[in-house]
Amino acid sequence: MKKSIVISVIALAFSASIGVSHAKGDYNDVPKDDKQYKKCIASSNKNYEGGEAKSPIAGQTKAQAFCECVWNETPEEFSGDLAKFAESKKGKEINKICEKYSNWGE
Repeated sequence: MKKSIVISVIALAFSASIGVSHAKGDYNDVPKDDKQYKKCIASSNKNYEGGEAKSPIAGQTKAQAFCECVWNETPEEFSGDLAKFAESKKGKEINKICEKYSNWGE
């Protein structure tokens, strides 16, 4: 009996932790030291209004959510400026997706 209660508590805690990480956002987290991501946030905040506002993603500003989205949507071998890429002809679709994801267009 005691063993089943412990297993139930562990299962409940595990389920709760999965829900929390899923609620954060739909994308892989960007490594904290990623230079492309940091540059994207700086560029987005400098060149556009509203980047510091809250996004629909808990704990992220619109610029952070937008840049996380662009970081995840660009091909892995991409090594350029994420914000500039999103504004390019080639990045136009990704820009639309990420503006919607971050709720920046509204």
